[in-house]
Amino acid sequence: MPELSPSTNPTSALFAELQAVGLAPSEDSEDAAPGVPGRRGGAGPSDHRALSVGDTTLMVPMRAAGKSPFRLRVLSPDDGAAAGRAAAPRGVLLRDDVPVAEIAVPETPRFYALSTADGVPYSKIALLHARRVLASTVMQSCVRYNDAAQACRFCSIGSSLAGSRTIPRKSPAQLAEVAEAAVRLDGVEQLVLTTGTPATPDRGAAHLAACAAAVRAAVPTLPIQAQCEPPADFAWFQRLKDAGADTLGMHMEAVEPAVRAAVMPGKAEVPVELYLRAYAAAVEVFGRGQVSTYLIAGLGDKAESLVGMARTLVEMGVYPFLVPFVPIAGTPMADVAPPSAATMDALYRQVGRLVRESGVTSAGMKAGCGKCGACSALSAYEGAA
Repeated sequence: MPELSPSTNPTSALFAELQAVGLAPSEDSEDAAPGVPGRRGGAGPSDHRALSVGDTTLMVPMRAAGKSPFRLRVLSPDDGAAAGRAAAPRGVLLRDDVPVAEIAVPETPRFYALSTADGVPYSKIALLHARRVLASTVMQSCVRYNDAAQACRFCSIGSSLAGSRTIPRKSPAQLAEVAEAAVRLDGVEQLVLTTGTPATPDRGAAHLAACAAAVRAAVPTLPIQAQCEPPADFAWFQRLKDAGADTLGMHMEAVEPAVRAAVMPGKAEVPVELYLRAYAAAVEVFGRGQVSTYLIAGLGDKAESLVGMARTLVEMGVYPFLVPFVPIAGTPMADVAPPSAATMDALYRQVGRLVRESGVTSAGMKAGCGKCGACSALSAYEGAA
């Protein structure tokens, strides 16, 4: 167990440690364990598995044997029935073979068994993230991905396409069809629409707007977040909102210029100052607390840089979704170690305090990765005294 502050909530600390060191294979192989299978590659969360501890669902990185003290022991259906538990697959989280928490594994959604009217399996259009979140990468390509001098070193957006687990471009009609079924059959509560970055000035906002409008027409009450890089014309923010997007995500990820140039050379050409101007314009449209960004700890930024940027963001009304770096197989950063649990705990406590004091919290968001919170332990720290 990492050395933590005496005031740290034990549950929060467990979440931080679990996401930092991940989950190792157990006697229940990944393919044999019930529930939503672990996801490999693609636009994040990648190389993760969803686990629920109480009312909180986490996307937990999957590690090779010997790389994590945590493993999962899935209970048999008879064990769950004997305990009078719910139908969702249940298990025990072990740290060094010692039980530390009871967990539930979100069940494979019913909509995965269906195909669209044009014959594409629903699971190639959108996926269940965490427990009640539907997510889709509407364009599964990026203008930088195949250029080694431009590509983000931690990204694997092309791998799921190469593995035939998705299709290159999801149409508005396909997404509307899948979203309606996911809400009706599986109780999905929000939708996240993200995109690879195309070589167009709108940076993908045009297709996102078309997809959001189609989903809004099919499922009027489903909260939607759209995610893209800052478009050249900030008028796209209003167009996205008018199309049906409730919140907006624009992901800075790294903050120090040297770090950005090293790990995301192409994206670093979009300066932090432009992101800040875009955030200010987007908050004017979507409202305080309805615009968010990823801050990824472990890419090389100093802790004080991440905390300082988080402070700037919350003062603007932008939610700083702090997540730990997760190395993804097949990427140039696959062998880079993620940040330690103690590092993340310290960051979470500082950013959690900023979020709490500003009122720009995950609970106040209508939709999006911050609202879901499963790829970070930040929401567990937001209410800490």
